[in-house]
Amino acid sequence: MDFIWLIPLIPGIGAALNGLVGVRSFSKRTAGLVATGAMAAAFLLSVVAFVQLLGSAERYHKVTVASWIPPIPLETANGIGSFEVPWAFTLDPLSGMMLLVVTGIGLLIHIYSIGYIDHEPRGGVARFFCYLNLFCFFMLILVLGSSFLVMFVGWEGVGLCSYLLIGYWYKKKSASDAGKKAFIVNRIGDWGFILGIFLVFFTFGTLDFREVAVAAAALPVETAAVGFGVISLICLLLFIGATGKSAQIPLYVWLPDAMEGPTPVSALIHAATMVTAGVYMVCRNAVLFTHAPMVMEVVAAIGVVTALMAATIGLVQTDIKRVLAYSTVSQLGYMFLATGVGAFAAAAFHLMTHAFFKALLFLGSGSVIHAMNEEQDMRRMGGLRRHMPLTFATMCIGAVAIAGIPPLSGFFSKDEILYRTFLHSPLLWGLGAVTAAMTAFYMFRLIYMTFFGEYRGPAPDAEGHGDGHGHAWHGPHESPRLMTWPLVALAVGAVFAGFVGVPAALGGSNMIEHFLEPSFTVPGAAHAAEAAHHYEVEWALMAFSVLLAAGGILFAYRNYVQRPEAADELATRLAGTHRLLTNKYYVDELYDATVVSGSMSSARGLWRFDGGVVDGAVNGTGWATRASAMISHVLDKYVVDGLVNLVGWICREGSYGFRRAQTGLIQNYAFATLVGVFAFVTWFLVGR
Repeated sequence: MDFIWLIPLIPGIGAALNGLVGVRSFSKRTAGLVATGAMAAAFLLSVVAFVQLLGSAERYHKVTVASWIPPIPLETANGIGSFEVPWAFTLDPLSGMMLLVVTGIGLLIHIYSIGYIDHEPRGGVARFFCYLNLFCFFMLILVLGSSFLVMFVGWEGVGLCSYLLIGYWYKKKSASDAGKKAFIVNRIGDWGFILGIFLVFFTFGTLDFREVAVAAAALPVETAAVGFGVISLICLLLFIGATGKSAQIPLYVWLPDAMEGPTPVSALIHAATMVTAGVYMVCRNAVLFTHAPMVMEVVAAIGVVTALMAATIGLVQTDIKRVLAYSTVSQLGYMFLATGVGAFAAAAFHLMTHAFFKALLFLGSGSVIHAMNEEQDMRRMGGLRRHMPLTFATMCIGAVAIAGIPPLSGFFSKDEILYRTFLHSPLLWGLGAVTAAMTAFYMFRLIYMTFFGEYRGPAPDAEGHGDGHGHAWHGPHESPRLMTWPLVALAVGAVFAGFVGVPAALGGSNMIEHFLEPSFTVPGAAHAAEAAHHYEVEWALMAFSVLLAAGGILFAYRNYVQRPEAADELATRLAGTHRLLTNKYYVDELYDATVVSGSMSSARGLWRFDGGVVDGAVNGTGWATRASAMISHVLDKYVVDGLVNLVGWICREGSYGFRRAQTGLIQNYAFATLVGVFAFVTWFLVGR
């Protein structure tokens, strides 16, 4: 465990090799093997570290790599404190689970990418794998960081890599715009996150997660009776950061547009890892949030509303990747709902299972897009199960898992969230249950529109249907093995990952909850009493949830397989609602009309103020300076110099007579002396 610092370092080295050498020298296959080899090494080290963690009694191991920021005296709430941040990593159950998710699923996505990105130019392939490795490097720093500031380095790094990967096809305007949108929206959330970090240090005098948790545990819980205090403010600011990174209302708008990036990017960043960073950060600070119950209510409310809103939008989307994008936003809402009701282990459990089935679904959609010559509109697909049976089978497994059908993984994690939510608030549970039914409907709508019915796409070898890279397209086909093997591996995870969290009501022990518990408490603190088991209630909720999911699946089957015209009829009857959902509640238009337009108007106003007032003042000062300089020049030349020259002329002309008298001849001087004597004698004699 002392070598956990190697886990992020190895992908960092892979990124450096591809970025500095690969873009000039590596072949496509070499670039892919370098990046994939780095991820394989990181995964093996993660497995070793995780096994060692299982054998550790304390299940907490901190490794200080170096001194990063030396002690600096800074003001805190308790006087002058010492601001010191070592570059340190922590391995505990939560970070250990995340290590396996990031490196394991990241490895499968790297393998998939070798086949997916092969049509790109050689330098572009190396650049792509450089970005993928760099993302994993920063994500692993985020996961392992032992303090807020080390986490923040990874937090900002994955934001940068998200921008680079979403805008990978930078010549495509929609892709570059989506990258900028993701970057800017995430910066808005990061504003709240960094303010929260400042307030954490001011309040506790440290940024170390464990030290903050211990200090917070000693403070009173800020209930409504106590009032909204500093811990509540810290948690609210941290949650603002989480809403940006994990795409919650009101900062979710970047994630659907991020589908402009390559599909492996969608799977890695927007399903399995980066978008769960906000959930991970909230779980990492569970002690803080449990001391701010009013903020937890806000978290739960935002989570369930986001889940419901995104699910309704997903009902009518026709782009296969956008359906999955809104599904991701919805599932992230589920995770925040779990954290908001205090079910941190359930949130982390769903984070893990979601990583398997959502990465599977995204990579499966990439396989479909690859087979359909880059077509993403499900209305132009159909009947593909005959052409790509392996992709069809694995995507069906992913759809069943996310729908919550037992015994696949999504059933266990989703129902754990719904059960814990019901114990907290039946109203929130009701909204979550409706969302679950919608999830089953839109996921099987995707399956039926893509793989069932008649083929509706372009004819093979039809004019104008080349693959866009100088090759003929011969119709839908199964993807190469490099793309299908990862699908099979992820499908296995989607089937079996849930068995680590089988609840007691079904005869299990919910191993993952007990495993993760030390990450949500402080050493030596009494563990919260477990909620009383109401097995009958839990069984009833599970049965009801499964019935809702089955109803959603059957309704999708009726509308898109048995009577395909029924969907159009329903859309016609509910034209207003359908238009509202198709246009995503006009949120983007609202933002364009207010935030974007206001920002642009403000920018133009500031530009005019700068040009007319600031630059005008500067230019006016310059003009006044030039004018005064000209006047000074005239005064100097014609007045000052004129007076000096006048005095000189007077002196020169006045000295003319004196110069004439001073001849330098002795006889003239003798003559003048004689004349003077004669004049004096004459005056003397006449005067007498």
